[in-house]
Amino acid sequence: MAREWKDARGIIVTTTPTVEGQPIQEYYGIVVGEVIVGANLFRDLFANIRDIVGGRSGSYERILSKARTQAIEELQAEAASRGGNAVVGVDLDYEVIGDTGSMLMVSASGTAVRV
Repeated sequence: MAREWKDARGIIVTTTPTVEGQPIQEYYGIVVGEVIVGANLFRDLFANIRDIVGGRSGSYERILSKARTQAIEELQAEAASRGGNAVVGVDLDYEVIGDTGSMLMVSASGTAVRV
């Protein structure tokens, strides 16, 4: 069995529709965590240079990772506030927003449950 992602409260987060070996006792509805991050001019400049010469953009990867973690933490907090101890069926979405595409939204959604 894959290890679930848990926070300090023990809120389990999984992309599967159930938590293996733990039957769902109650459903609390859809929960969402969203984070919007702005792009930095200097970071964009260096990322564009990296795109030209090749290689990975470590600064963008770190920002994406941090935004994803924050979105999942918001998801867990909303589930806990509703009385849940797990979020199942989690989906992560990434969207570029803003007139110039200068911001990125990371959204995590799922169903809060008690197992």
